[in-house]
Amino acid sequence: MGTLEVRNLVKDFRVGHGFRRSRLRAVDDVSFTLEAGKTVALVGESGSGKSTVARTLARLETPTSGEILLDGRPVSGSRTAMRAYRHDVQMVFQDPFASLNPFHTVAHHLERPLELHGVARGRGAVAEQVAGLLERVSLTPADVYAAKRPHEMSGGQRQRVAIARALAPGARFLVADEPVSMLDVSIRLGVLNLLACLQREENLGVLYITHDLATARHFSDEILVMYRGQVVERGPSDQVILDPQHAYTKTLLAAAPDPARHGRLRDEVRAELAGERA
Repeated sequence: MGTLEVRNLVKDFRVGHGFRRSRLRAVDDVSFTLEAGKTVALVGESGSGKSTVARTLARLETPTSGEILLDGRPVSGSRTAMRAYRHDVQMVFQDPFASLNPFHTVAHHLERPLELHGVARGRGAVAEQVAGLLERVSLTPADVYAAKRPHEMSGGQRQRVAIARALAPGARFLVADEPVSMLDVSIRLGVLNLLACLQREENLGVLYITHDLATARHFSDEILVMYRGQVVERGPSDQVILDPQHAYTKTLLAAAPDPARHGRLRDEVRAELAGERA
C-alpha cells in the first residue's frame, strides 16, 4: 500500500519591498492523507492555495511549517532523502508544452529520469523502458512517438508524455496540478480516463488539483475544498457535491455550469425570439 500524509502544512511568502514588505499566507494549516490506489481532489478557485500545496508536495517549495510524511516517515531535506522522495512522488504540471523541452525528443524526456533514478542502465534496457512507458500512456507505435518533439504532437499527447515522465522513476504518487485545464475540451476526458486507469491498475495515489467540480466528483474518492489557504470542507466526493455544508462550497456549485439549466434557458430564449418574429 503506502500513504502520503500532510500534517498542519503552512506556507508563507514574503511580498513587497523595504518598509512595505509583508507576509502572505498561501497555505494555512492544511492536513490530509493520500493513500495508494486512491484519488483525492483538491478543489478551489484561483488563488485559493491549491497549487501551492501541489508545489510543496513536489518539494518545489519549502514548507514554512508542518510535516510531509511518506509511509509514516517524515521527509527530511537532505539530498539523499529528496532523491528517494522524488522516486516515489512526482508532479504533472498544468501546461504540457511549457513542461517539456522543445529541443529534445520524447525519448530524451523519458530517458533522463530513468537514468537519473537508476531504473535502467544501458542503451537497450533504457530503450525498452521508454517503449513500455509510452505504451502505458497509450502512445503507440512507441518508436514513432519516441522520435517526435513536443511541437509535433497535440496538447493531449504532450500531457501523456508528461505523465509517462512522471511514472518513469517508479512513482507511487502523482500530484496532478490542473492536468487538463489547458487542453481542448474534446480531449480532456481521454487524459482523465488515463489517470483513472493508471490509478486503478497500478495502485497509484493521485492528488488531483482542479477547479472543475464535475470532474472532481467523477474522478476522485474524496474532495477537499480550499478557500483562502484553508480546507473548509472535506468528505467523500458524492457527499460534498450532493450535500455541501460550507457556504463557499455552495457558491462554487452554484457557479458551476449546469447543462440542464442552460438547456432550459436556451429553449426559453428560442421561444421568445420565435414569438417576436411571429
